[in-house]
Amino acid sequence: MDGTGDSVDMLRPDGHVASLGDIAIERLWERGWRGIVLDLDNTCCAYHQPELADGVGAWVAAALERGFRIVMVSNNFSERVGAAGLKLGVATVPNALKPLPFGFLRALRLLGTPRSATVVIGDQVFTDVLGAKLLGLHTVLTEPIVPRDFPLTRVLRFLERLVYKRTPPRPGLPVFHGED
Repeated sequence: MDGTGDSVDMLRPDGHVASLGDIAIERLWERGWRGIVLDLDNTCCAYHQPELADGVGAWVAAALERGFRIVMVSNNFSERVGAAGLKLGVATVPNALKPLPFGFLRALRLLGTPRSATVVIGDQVFTDVLGAKLLGLHTVLTEPIVPRDFPLTRVLRFLERLVYKRTPPRPGLPVFHGED
């Protein structure tokens, strides 16, 4: 991986924000995206916590009101994912085995949106971004809500730091803060 090839681009998100609430819904709409695949842990809820992070419910409600179709896709178990989906009023795909394509393909069927009009929002490069890019989906990477993670995720975060140390995200990577 020298930073110029397609393999590194598979690990680069199309956008990067601190949190879900920093994504301007209108900017997503203006880009022609109509379907949103949301990650659960450390994107919508802090790791190992049942409550939605501040602002997540309002953001999802506003996106649904705007006309977006939303599905939550998570590697977590059915009960946890289903409970969060119920709170948000969105369909869910638990046990997704990201970055494998199965969960994302199920989400696309539920959304009914083409790949070109679908964006994946999540906090992990090797699950959310890579899995989405393998199917030609757009991606926005969020910072994790809390630094605490599942043990395997800590290993993946270490690898993320190594990749970005050698090949930092492109300058000018779109950020979706605010309405600008």
